[in-house]
Amino acid sequence: MAALNYHHLRYFRAVAHDGNLTRTAEHLNLTQSALSVQIRKLEEQLGHALFDRRGRQLHLTEAGRIALDHADVIFATGEELLGTLRETGRARQALRVGALATLSRNFQMEFLRPVLGRTDIELVLRSGGAAELLRALETLNLDVVLINQAPARDVLTSFVARRIAEQPVGIVGTPDRFQGRSGLVDLLRDHPVIVPTLESSVRAGFDAVADRLAVRPQIVAEVEDMAMMRLLAREDVGLAVLPPIVVKDELAAGLLVEGDEPLGITETFFAVTMERRFPNPALRTLLHGST
Repeated sequence: MAALNYHHLRYFRAVAHDGNLTRTAEHLNLTQSALSVQIRKLEEQLGHALFDRRGRQLHLTEAGRIALDHADVIFATGEELLGTLRETGRARQALRVGALATLSRNFQMEFLRPVLGRTDIELVLRSGGAAELLRALETLNLDVVLINQAPARDVLTSFVARRIAEQPVGIVGTPDRFQGRSGLVDLLRDHPVIVPTLESSVRAGFDAVADRLAVRPQIVAEVEDMAMMRLLAREDVGLAVLPPIVVKDELAAGLLVEGDEPLGITETFFAVTMERRFPNPALRTLLHGST
């Protein structure tokens, strides 16, 4: 079998990410027919159709998805090679951070604070679901993923999960809800409660606390996003079960207060990386401090 033509692969990758042949041809300064020929040659060499053409849009076939995953790894590795082994390096080192979309923005800011304002580091921030972010980490499109549950590790992956923080979870609400009663049982019995969704470890902990106290809280909202829980608490929809770091500005301003009696629940945060021979040097500042 002839060696893979990386020019064909590069053109395929560009089209796959854009999804539009005409637009990609314009970006690459090629004619549409010339670009089509490059894609067709790659398909002939691989022996599979890479795109399913539906009107003006191109959709990846199963073989196309596999080819794109490999192409992303190949070209990301090439970019890493240039950035790592060049004597002078780039003026600004890109640091690509992914975070679970539901993770506290305040927590993310605290994690990123050591590199904020650094003129030698260009931050690239991305949010999404856990599976999506971990795939991007595997293909070297991200340097680190912030998540609240360590991923399973098996022989097919080389994830490294570092426990970077553990935040206590409390009951938070407007000051009026705490007047005259601050006991946990009274609060949970007499006020509606905003809780995380069932998939959350915090929710499991809260349900266990309610069972132990023999209280059946009136759950007014199940919310996946910490930012939305913060807004609902500010609107006085009910008491929110969340780490106080999520609402630290509101607590400081007196807009919200935290109950005196602790829940005894914590949320753990992990920074997940890949085992790499040439890890991003900018990442050391976040994981190990400045060197």
